[in-house]
Amino acid sequence: MHEVPPRGFTLREFEQRTARAQRLMADLRVDALFLSTEPEVRYFSGFHSQFWESPTRPWFLVVPPEGSPIAVIPEIGIAGMQATWVDDIRTWPAPQPDDDGMTLLSQLFAEIPKRHGRIGTPMGHESHLRMPMADFLKLQNAHEFVDAAPLIRTLRDIKSAEEIAKIHYICQLASDTFEALPESLKAGETERQNCRRMTVDLLQRGADSVPYLIAGSGPGGYESIIMGPTERVIETGDILIIDTGATYDGYFCDFDRNYAFGGPCNAAKRAYDIVYQATDAGFQAARPGATTTDLWAAMAAVLQAGGSMGNDVGRMGHFLGMQLTEGPSITPVDKTTLEAGMVLTLEPGMTMATGKQMVHEENIVITNDGAQYLSRRAPGEMPVIG
Repeated sequence: MHEVPPRGFTLREFEQRTARAQRLMADLRVDALFLSTEPEVRYFSGFHSQFWESPTRPWFLVVPPEGSPIAVIPEIGIAGMQATWVDDIRTWPAPQPDDDGMTLLSQLFAEIPKRHGRIGTPMGHESHLRMPMADFLKLQNAHEFVDAAPLIRTLRDIKSAEEIAKIHYICQLASDTFEALPESLKAGETERQNCRRMTVDLLQRGADSVPYLIAGSGPGGYESIIMGPTERVIETGDILIIDTGATYDGYFCDFDRNYAFGGPCNAAKRAYDIVYQATDAGFQAARPGATTTDLWAAMAAVLQAGGSMGNDVGRMGHFLGMQLTEGPSITPVDKTTLEAGMVLTLEPGMTMATGKQMVHEENIVITNDGAQYLSRRAPGEMPVIG
């Protein structure tokens, strides 16, 4: 049995996050942070609700230059927000299309001292605006907004020990499920049927949700790694990849495993060995002071030496945490310097023949001494079904 991490975080964790943000806000020369998306609102407040699946009502959190965050949210959420450390909660009876929190936001912005005359909000990759665009344009007419995505990334790239424990736990649950999977995988059934059993098993083991589970299969390899599971019937001679992003307490795992039905052909076996070795090379390169580009180069060298025809994924890994994929990405040009506490995926992939891919993925954390696996390492030889 795995030790189950406690849910939520201590008050001290939220105080430290906010204090770090406020120091960075001073460097960015912004008077406040304006946040409208679930990960950022949850990161600073602890407000964790499935109600974000309903897009009708906007939710806002404002981080002032001093003190705790201020919530501007629909009335329906007041009890949930009161359970967090946030004590300044302003509500309106949403949905109210003519004024969905805009008056409250305007009043709040007027209260904040104007030291720089600018407000920061995330505008980069892995971020979006979760409010009516027309309303945001109205805010822009009254205030100068600047990109705070680098600020948010600086905060969230380094995970606390409590965050890492949650990611490690869900990685272990998914590892348990993957290791048990050969007992339930069946040729003659569809990708969807096989993956449904995996989802149920993962939930029964303790995952909160399995919002991401994709699969691809084909004779000797697979073409797509982002579209399945489909109604394609798996046959002897097929290779099946399953990639899952399950959650525990709002934190993701994200890794895959490959399975051969009836034994892999020589080409598939060789490709599996190559991506496995590439993962080893990426792991050995993952240490404080190295860059994401160093990891790319280490993995790419193994793939190239192994005869890879290319990699059309665009990256060979990414950061991981409150979102399934977080920036930065492991690319030839990213050059992000690794630090202890960063959690990322290693995801080397290769085209071994036209329409045939082999992809491998693991989850790791950077430590002071190098890297540690959060997922349990895949078997050195592809598991054979049947």
